[in-house]
Amino acid sequence: MFARWLQRQWFERRRLTPALWLFLPLVWLYALLSAANRLLARPRRLPVPVVVVGNITVGGAGKTPLTLWLARQLQQRGWRPGIVSRGYGRSADDVRGVLADSRADEVGDEPLLLARRSGCPVWVGRRRAEAGVALLAAHPEVDIVLCDDGLQHYALGRDVELAVFDARGVGNGWRLPLGPLREPLSRLATVDAVVCNGVVAADWPAVVPRFAMDLQPRHFHRLDEPDQRCAPEALRQRAPLHALAGIGNPDRFFATLAALGLACETHPFPDHHRYSPADLAFAKDGILLMTEKDAVKCAGLTSGETWVLPVEAELSPALIDLIVEKLRGRQAA
Repeated sequence: MFARWLQRQWFERRRLTPALWLFLPLVWLYALLSAANRLLARPRRLPVPVVVVGNITVGGAGKTPLTLWLARQLQQRGWRPGIVSRGYGRSADDVRGVLADSRADEVGDEPLLLARRSGCPVWVGRRRAEAGVALLAAHPEVDIVLCDDGLQHYALGRDVELAVFDARGVGNGWRLPLGPLREPLSRLATVDAVVCNGVVAADWPAVVPRFAMDLQPRHFHRLDEPDQRCAPEALRQRAPLHALAGIGNPDRFFATLAALGLACETHPFPDHHRYSPADLAFAKDGILLMTEKDAVKCAGLTSGETWVLPVEAELSPALIDLIVEKLRGRQAA
């Protein structure tokens, strides 16, 4: 509940409430620790190029769909990508490969989704450089590494940085914990491109290329029978519909369902939430709709009819052109 309240203060209010001013001393402490983390980091370079996908705000903004899009685009151009991630919220702290049948609580929900969807080897580890080394040892054919969510993980050397924003933008513009910013807006001047997932970045640094990203919903598939598909139209006349989302911005998923003409009772959960059957009991007499990220954690937990909505990122191929051009410069050097 506190996390939801805090996010509303960050993203839905442009003026600080009196309660938030109590956090002001922590802003300077966080900024100091953040600067020290970057200053003291000793980046480890991998023998292949590294592309980091991240953001300077807390919460999800579309990094995982963008990583999937990058992997497919690079594959089409002859590259052989691998993916590393921290695996946020997992119970283990080791470095390991992610398989399609791995457990989300052991490898993380987003890495498991990436392993199932990308066709690339995926490795997780709190220290991404170690995960990258292990990935390359197990898969010597990999010639480029994508890091899903690692913009502030300065221990991993990188060749390309992409910063992602969703429609919430930078919220109230304050650093943590008064606002959602992990780093100041000036950090955007040092990345290679900003990817805007449904947001207009008119007031951000103009020196960095910007690319619009749209997340397009596909057909639903059943949680227990993935080969069974369903168009949104087939669900419009059925009730009751329940929508569940445990992602960085649950309202984005709920808005997508509304745009598809689906009237749902919404059930937001914290990002990376570990579900139990009791969490899903509300939908036992109805139809449950959920994101792919939630689906990798909910198999076997639902007793009723459950449908999963995949989304695909759509961007200009000019973003891949920019990345490949920079990587060619690295290889030439």
